[in-house]
Amino acid sequence: MAKKHYSIIIVPHHKGSSKKITLTEKRVKILVGVFSFLFLLLTVFLIDYFTMNVTRQKYRALSDENAAQKQTIAQYKIALNKLRSDINNFEEYAKKINIWAGLQSPEVLRELGVGGGAREEGQQVSPPNFPQDPGLRNAESISQKAKGIDKNLNTLVHFFEDKSLTMATTPSIWPTNGWMTSDMGNRIDPFTGKEEYHYGIDIAASFGSPIYATADGWVFKIKNEKTGGNVIILNHGGGMTTVYCHLSKFNVKVGQRVKRWDVIGFVGQTGKALGPHVHYEVRINGKAVNPDHYILEE
Repeated sequence: MAKKHYSIIIVPHHKGSSKKITLTEKRVKILVGVFSFLFLLLTVFLIDYFTMNVTRQKYRALSDENAAQKQTIAQYKIALNKLRSDINNFEEYAKKINIWAGLQSPEVLRELGVGGGAREEGQQVSPPNFPQDPGLRNAESISQKAKGIDKNLNTLVHFFEDKSLTMATTPSIWPTNGWMTSDMGNRIDPFTGKEEYHYGIDIAASFGSPIYATADGWVFKIKNEKTGGNVIILNHGGGMTTVYCHLSKFNVKVGQRVKRWDVIGFVGQTGKALGPHVHYEVRINGKAVNPDHYILEE
């Protein structure tokens, strides 16, 4: 039986002789198979290319979204840290108000604002080993602390509503306008060079600046001494007194009633003083306490 042949005739458009290519049936089948395989391979490649292209687009979109989320999270962290700082400052101020009001001592108030961990009835409890995001824990800690401060301030509101006289006679302002140069506590004496305990705070100010009564009371004593120079002591009742040293001159008399912000004297450099300033003390039953706890102005 004769083999089948297939002929392909190529006729050029320009002048020239035509060409004839003769193929056996077997070769035609091989070529058809090869071309079919190549077509299938090309189809798979195109499908894979377009699929990968779509995947790349989705990846780029996810990458952009992830970058935006990271930026948002970073902004949240900054805002959260700022909020924590503000809450901590507010907590410190609340402590000062508590001490100023005489509600509790500084030692008791170290953890002011931290919740007691009580759980309301019906409140869900998280599984003990459930992982929690650090940022979420930080936010919950701030929220808990804010609730504690809010509760404490509500207590203060009720306290102050009933204690207007106590408020008026409790020191709460700076005795003069200036800047603090020495705090209460151990320090090196500028005259002797030896360590000593400083029982108040020093506030530098311009010579002749007014010195104010820091609370209502009466002038208990006016004196001149070697160390403090010209000194005024005010009695505010309840065992509380305030002391003002190094005055240039007095503006009150012994026994005179004074109110907060009354000018009782003027800044000077009398006694042991390197420059014009006020040495200010707050005493309770004769014992010096930190005046900073009784200055509510910022």
